[in-house]
Amino acid sequence: MSEPKLIVRNLSKIYEDTNGAVTAIEDVNLEVKESEFAMIVGPSGCGKTTLINMIGGLVKPTSGQVILDGKEVEGPGPDRGMVFQGYSLFPWLSVQKNVEFGLKMKKVPAEQRTKKAAEYIKLVGLEGFENALPKQLSGGMKQRVAIARTLANEPSMLLMDEPFGALDAQTRVVMQELLANISKQTKTTILFITHDIDEAVLLGDRIYVMSRRPGKIRDVIKTKLPDIRNHDCLVMPEFLETKKQIMDMLWQESNDAAMDR
Repeated sequence: MSEPKLIVRNLSKIYEDTNGAVTAIEDVNLEVKESEFAMIVGPSGCGKTTLINMIGGLVKPTSGQVILDGKEVEGPGPDRGMVFQGYSLFPWLSVQKNVEFGLKMKKVPAEQRTKKAAEYIKLVGLEGFENALPKQLSGGMKQRVAIARTLANEPSMLLMDEPFGALDAQTRVVMQELLANISKQTKTTILFITHDIDEAVLLGDRIYVMSRRPGKIRDVIKTKLPDIRNHDCLVMPEFLETKKQIMDMLWQESNDAAMDR
């Protein structure tokens, strides 16, 4: 049996400043398989973003290991594409040029990068907007550009930190369905952080539920939804059952955190 694509082993992070030491996450272990869509959900302040930033190589762990494709992560790298809540687009570049940017930095020939960018622009449903500037796009469209730009670089894994958190409810569901479809088409391995339980259950093949700070993995849930994920899933008994299970855990964690203060 092949090794998981991503292995997080005994990962901890302690931040130290003039006020003392704060343990953000402690002894976190998780695995993500090839082509799996894994979710991380937890109470506010549990260290979700710290965790994904360590996997991305942006934050150095205090202890433990992050292993991707059999190699230990020691810093940022092109094997991990990251998408954040902020769109991080270059406002002076068109949609086409934004998507091409990473390919240009990798010195991909102009004709080849133009063709590849066009493929991913089509994948995210932005055909016809190639020459538009970010200021001419809605929030959902900007995030589509950010996803296309990241995928065009063909990373080994996609890391997403609350990418739809700033969108309105209707646009958010549209983007969730789009991402679910893209993950099936491209077979991209995804690790996605969210505070939204509906989002976690709708998108995830596997859901890691974190405890209050210091964040640990409290439970791992495998979803039972069909392969095709869309808004129809939101009323399925399997969806509601899993949502209730996670809600109960997070409710307990939040109450326990309040009692700790």
